[in-house]
Amino acid sequence: MAMPRPTAAQLAYGSCTVIFSTLAMLLLSQTSSGVGVAIIALAALALGLLVAMTVPLPGKRRSTVEQPASVEPLRASVPAPASAPEPVRERAAS
Repeated sequence: MAMPRPTAAQLAYGSCTVIFSTLAMLLLSQTSSGVGVAIIALAALALGLLVAMTVPLPGKRRSTVEQPASVEPLRASVPAPASAPEPVRERAAS
């Protein structure tokens, strides 16, 4: 069984995650040692891989919306007015 190729969305999301998470972690940790930078780079790569693999594939959609049972339409009941409505009076233009 062949491994499926990553989609453009997976590549884009994964790459952006690696770049932005690396920059954020380097700025927040303020590390300058080679070991610290290597650990941050590996963590960013792992995070980017996780994000890329969780992007939904275009062919596999799950229908999570369940169809409701037969629903009766609601009928609004408006009480009839007790007396005839008052006629609308128009004002004369002056």
